[in-house]
Amino acid sequence: MSYYFAIIGTQDNPLFEYEFGTSKQGGDGQSRFTDQARHLNQFVLHSSLDIVEEIQWTSNQLYLKAIDKFFNNYISCFITGGNVKLLLLHQPLNPAGAAGGTTRNSTSIGANPTSPQTEEAIKNFFTEVYENYVKAIMSPFYKANMEIKSPVFRARVAAAGRKYL
Repeated sequence: MSYYFAIIGTQDNPLFEYEFGTSKQGGDGQSRFTDQARHLNQFVLHSSLDIVEEIQWTSNQLYLKAIDKFFNNYISCFITGGNVKLLLLHQPLNPAGAAGGTTRNSTSIGANPTSPQTEEAIKNFFTEVYENYVKAIMSPFYKANMEIKSPVFRARVAAAGRKYL
């Protein structure tokens, strides 16, 4: 799977962006988005913000699971107590019905983006990133809705991606 992760502030501005690939099942950690899709990732995530804002008032959970689908890309969301959104766009390795693909349901994280195993892995990823996000914004040098440029934070997000996804 390929992943595009973004933290969106309370004013719908991107605070942090990171693109990576799966490290599970023999993956090398490199994203496999095409150049054309790479340009659309930010747009696709921001277009799902309307859905997030509708769902957040009907759910009492911070983790909202897969909230949107754009072609073969799924968007999962985690909302913080301060209304900052952690969004993850994930693209399966082989789309169902594609050449060489299968239409069977699989429990593999890379094969089925809506399986319980995938949802649990994404939830664990969001939880770990959220803990690191809270530590980052507790810095006295951080101002609300300011872009996170810390290389330590980026490394911790990358480590969480390798660990869970």
